Amino acid sequence: MASAADSTADELSKLGINGEWTANAPPTLQKNLQLLSPDQVELAKMLVEMGQTHLFAHWADPGTDDDEKKAFFAQVAKLDQNYPGGLVSYIKNARELLADSKAGNNPFDGFTPSVPTGEILKFGDDNFLNFEEEGVKEARRAAFVLVAGGLGERLGYNGIKVALPAETTTGTCFLQHYIESILALQDASNKIAKDGCEKEIPFAIMTSDDTHTRTVQLLESNNYFGMKPSQVTLLKQEKVACLDDNDARLALDSNNKYKIQTKPHGHGDVHSLLYSSGVLNEWRDAGLKWVLFFQDTNGLLFKAIPASLGVSSSRQFHVNSLAVPRKAKEAIGGITRLTHADGRSMVINVEYNQLDPLLRASGYPDGDANCETGYSPFPGNINQLILELGPYIEELTKTGGAIKEFVNPKYKDASKTSFKSSTRLECMMQDYPKTLPPTARVGFTVMDTWLAYAPVKNNPEDAAKVPKGNPYHSATSGEMAIYRANSRILREAGAKVDDPATQVFNGQEVEVWPRIVWTPKWGLTFSQIKKKVGGSCSVSQRSTLVINGRDICVEDLNLDGALLVNSVNEAEVKVEGTVQNKGWVLESVDYKDTSAPEEIRIRGFRFNKVEQLERTYNKPGKFSLKP
Repeated sequence: MASAADSTADELSKLGINGEWTANAPPTLQKNLQLLSPDQVELAKMLVEMGQTHLFAHWADPGTDDDEKKAFFAQVAKLDQNYPGGLVSYIKNARELLADSKAGNNPFDGFTPSVPTGEILKFGDDNFLNFEEEGVKEARRAAFVLVAGGLGERLGYNGIKVALPAETTTGTCFLQHYIESILALQDASNKIAKDGCEKEIPFAIMTSDDTHTRTVQLLESNNYFGMKPSQVTLLKQEKVACLDDNDARLALDSNNKYKIQTKPHGHGDVHSLLYSSGVLNEWRDAGLKWVLFFQDTNGLLFKAIPASLGVSSSRQFHVNSLAVPRKAKEAIGGITRLTHADGRSMVINVEYNQLDPLLRASGYPDGDANCETGYSPFPGNINQLILELGPYIEELTKTGGAIKEFVNPKYKDASKTSFKSSTRLECMMQDYPKTLPPTARVGFTVMDTWLAYAPVKNNPEDAAKVPKGNPYHSATSGEMAIYRANSRILREAGAKVDDPATQVFNGQEVEVWPRIVWTPKWGLTFSQIKKKVGGSCSVSQRSTLVINGRDICVEDLNLDGALLVNSVNEAEVKVEGTVQNKGWVLESVDYKDTSAPEEIRIRGFRFNKVEQLERTYNKPGKFSLKP
């Protein structure tokens, strides 16, 4: 008499499902194979051969939960398709990385650190201006990529981060600021070219399940903030499977036995998405040369972009990491050249908690120490990259778009045999250079922190716990940094701008400079700004100045209060004389005051617009604003 196993084997044979793997498949899966399509059977075979039979341990007999079983394989197919090399590669990579983690292997063993080659810029000097000019010229051959997969929950904001106002004087959100900056670069670059060819700068945005729909809504409801929809490409990042143990067994969702638990893979996915989508080849065929990557909440970045792109072009860097001066042991990664005993060499970001022990183990007894400049010789990485497109495509063609990964399991105890919760492989955008050959030209551009770096990452409660003197990286400090940068730039342009006052908002002591804001089309580069600021100008500390127009010249202006000037592109406006009024007053807002909007609460202040002078010029012509 035939056994149940024999009967199942006969049934599978009739369906054309053969092979030793079926004998290793759990009975719960064997019984259900008849429900599957040929492609799904292949996925089942792969899972069995990769040691994932536990996924089927609780499957019901055919006739029960059949739709859920098919949905399971639809998810497996998606996970397999979205990872370079498929789930087989994911599981193999996970086992290797988990084994290294358990053994405590140091990924930098055998490497000696040194300071790489790069350019250190001083804002406003001739060298800076030359690089700015070169960068503007090159901009029409560039594409921009925004990594925007995150929500603002960590900030105490329930929207997507790019919808958060960068500053509340005008309420301009980060995405609007970025798009207007790209368009200003586009116009300035086309103007320099003087070839009659109006080129458009492409803009790609990497979204996630959490942010995709809301990013589309933000763009569409605001007419793409003036950019043509055809210039914008959205690439949605998918999640990867979670891992339950050191054998890389895939984790099931605790609420659904027919679903694999997933988590984000990290912003390094942007490289594989650009590669697999074909976007990079389209850009190359359109004659582009550069790809610029940036993060979602740094309101200062575009003040540094033109000169940094100029450095890439002039120095012919394949990879240029934007950086800021870094204090030794500061909690920010350092750009480092690593040279292996076997001759291998790479220039990458090394996290601050790895850099100090690496230096000590390499003959530097003081470890990560400041040099004669008062800063570490290893520049601080701010996760903004400029890549030369041709070599970038060549490298991704070799790797299939895959980026070196890491795993960070939280173990239950010192035996490192089980996890507190499931983990997953992760990858970081800035780790792209890890696979480059030693011949690759990898460098950095250092900008002053006040000019280039003010990320908005921390909620008020976490920011208030930051030791005094360290950056808060909050909505409060991010907005104040914009006013500081604009005030200092106007000073460099010849205006007298009062020193800041010190105030405390949401437990954070910050410098409060005059609230000076301008649109990118007015002041994209320092050379542009210098041409539009003349005579003897002064701005008091309590003042608010908003410049919204391309051809607005500020000359011999004495401002003590609030002044807002708006103009169309065809209007030339000269602003001069004395403007004095009660202005806009900063008022504190308690973070816990739920009557205030979230974007105000997380800053800890609002503007009481007591009195202002506002002028708008809607028609072409030459105008004078002289009170």
